Amino acid sequence: MLEKFYSTPNVKSLFRSFILARRSRVEITHKTYFQVAALAVLSLRANCPPQLQDRQGWLRFIYCMCTFVFQLKQDGKAFDRTLKWGESYPYAFPLWFGPFICLFNIHHPDYVKTLFESTGEGLLVSQGQKWFRHRRLLTPGFHFDVLKPYINLMSDSTKTMLDKLEKYASGNESFELFEPVSLMSLDTILKCAFSDNSNCQAESGRNTYIQAVYDLSNLISLRLRMFPYHSDFLFYISPHGFRFRKARRVAYRHTGKSLKRLQKKHINKWHLHKTACVHFFLHFCLLSHLQDEKQQGLADEDIRAEVDTFMFEGHDTTASGLSFILYSLACHPEHQKLCREEILQTLDGKDTFAWEDLSKMPYTTMCIKESLRLYPPVPATSRVTTKPMTFCDGRTLPKGCHLLASVFGIHRNAAIWENPHVFDPLRFLPENVSKRPPHAFVPFGAGPRNCIGQNFAMNELKVATALTLKRYQLIEDPTQNGDLTLYQERTLKVQPLRPSDLSACSINSTFLSSNYLLLSIDSLQLPPTQPL
Repeated sequence: MLEKFYSTPNVKSLFRSFILARRSRVEITHKTYFQVAALAVLSLRANCPPQLQDRQGWLRFIYCMCTFVFQLKQDGKAFDRTLKWGESYPYAFPLWFGPFICLFNIHHPDYVKTLFESTGEGLLVSQGQKWFRHRRLLTPGFHFDVLKPYINLMSDSTKTMLDKLEKYASGNESFELFEPVSLMSLDTILKCAFSDNSNCQAESGRNTYIQAVYDLSNLISLRLRMFPYHSDFLFYISPHGFRFRKARRVAYRHTGKSLKRLQKKHINKWHLHKTACVHFFLHFCLLSHLQDEKQQGLADEDIRAEVDTFMFEGHDTTASGLSFILYSLACHPEHQKLCREEILQTLDGKDTFAWEDLSKMPYTTMCIKESLRLYPPVPATSRVTTKPMTFCDGRTLPKGCHLLASVFGIHRNAAIWENPHVFDPLRFLPENVSKRPPHAFVPFGAGPRNCIGQNFAMNELKVATALTLKRYQLIEDPTQNGDLTLYQERTLKVQPLRPSDLSACSINSTFLSSNYLLLSIDSLQLPPTQPL
């Protein structure tokens, strides 16, 4: 019905006139705005799951719009708000984005186990058999033997970053941490994945690709929070939609250039096998030659989608995770001191890491995991049910429901973690881990769709953390106040280490909260025996 409505000449004419008016900056009447908004409402209404449509109506519409406006305040308390709701609804609760879009927020390990262990276009969002085939083709590129040579490349990129930080240490200056860490992680993924010595850390000004990724992340979050932007058309014609497309072009252009350079460099297959360090993206970028048992490789379009996924996930999430790790250690000097002692003992005077050294830093690894628990780089993942889903307690969700696995909520669930907001690396002692559900700690996801690059990421986090603590003492800037977002925006000070400086200095520890995701809730208390 709605498709026929959109295809009528009058509706086509309205959309065409609106776009032309926007492009030519002609004044648009209120009547036209109202007509376009009405079409957006009809579109969203049609996309509402049929099981929820009986709950819609004008009173419901007005209520949800008011809730949407007042709940989505940019006050830095969004995660605090969701944690509070989680105390009342210990397994899951529905989140309404306006009156039409409902996400079921899951924040308990028993529920998320059902979600993560179910199987279903990049590895982040592919569905069904397409995802399965892509995963099978890519997995050999992440074998431990393939990852070993990357340790030296990771060390080189980290040392370049640490050299740049020397100016802050010598001047006793505070600095914002995320940007240099992001450049370092981008440099690492370019070297390891593309065999590309880009020298991006030596560039003056902000890297255009990093800025594009940052803009895309913010605009996606903004679109989720703003009800009118749920319409593809309204978002497309908006200034934010223009910025989104511009940033997307920059990101695509960057990955396209890197891919072409690598393809030219390794166009000779014999040279590929003669390369001293076989990079996993050599498998990846030549996937047109890789075939499964049905003699089918990946199409150029699929290769490009996976390149974009790896470029984004390979640097942005790692940069976010490392920023919070370093900041957490700055806020807790007693743990920083223990990590440094362990690192110095492990390296025993060496300047670089060997593969075997990574397993000799158990306390540093526990600190890294505790930071990932408190500040997961990917705070939530989403799914759509393709068939009815039944959870461990018998509750069910129908086909077509949108699910949100709140990694942040799971990691701070008071029913699972004692004092969940406290930084305590000893939670990850083997005897303590065995007492928790397997899905209580899922920074890289779990089940068949877990992060394919999690070993690569953990190795990079260990190398970068260890080399940073070996060279510098991290000090929290006491002049900085306010909340901490899941994109690092607080500042630090670094101080060169001398033999007499191995004892940590006294700094203030502050409780940190986040404002990354802003949500609207429609609270429903349901008996355990009824469907969600």
